[in-house]
Amino acid sequence: MKKSTLIILGIATSFCFGFVFKTMITKQADNITIKQAGVNINLKRENMKLGAFSVSLSVKDINTSKEFYEKLGFTIFAGDKEKNYLIMKNGNALIGLFHGMFENNIITFNPGWDESANNIETFDDVREIQRQLKINGIKIENEANEDASGPASFIVNDPDGNTILIDQHR
Repeated sequence: MKKSTLIILGIATSFCFGFVFKTMITKQADNITIKQAGVNINLKRENMKLGAFSVSLSVKDINTSKEFYEKLGFTIFAGDKEKNYLIMKNGNALIGLFHGMFENNIITFNPGWDESANNIETFDDVREIQRQLKINGIKIENEANEDASGPASFIVNDPDGNTILIDQHR
């Protein structure tokens, strides 16, 4: 009887220690400590608030592309065809059509905006997003000035060479 009680007590104790240890590891994984210039910086790992998502397409003929996307249910939301760009919207989906402005398609995020270009109350500033990506080892192209405030942008490339523009308008 004593032997089975000790075995059960041992299993229960092991389970409790395992649970507590796993909880501690999980909480530690959510927090990152970085030593920079002799100062410990504690960062809480959270999802970044990137804002509105859109795809910016480099198109050969803006009129042909406009007509095509209208057949898919998109309507003109913003832009100027005379300036060779249109922003088209279907529900929450946004597609930018750009003629002669850039070579490849671009994935775009707009911190501070929702998909209707309305200001959102809480968002991560483009410079904070840039700092987090640098800490995570992502190479930044065309960096935003981290000493400034307000509108700014930067570019990163994903592992397949796709361009991602983080473009804050306010």
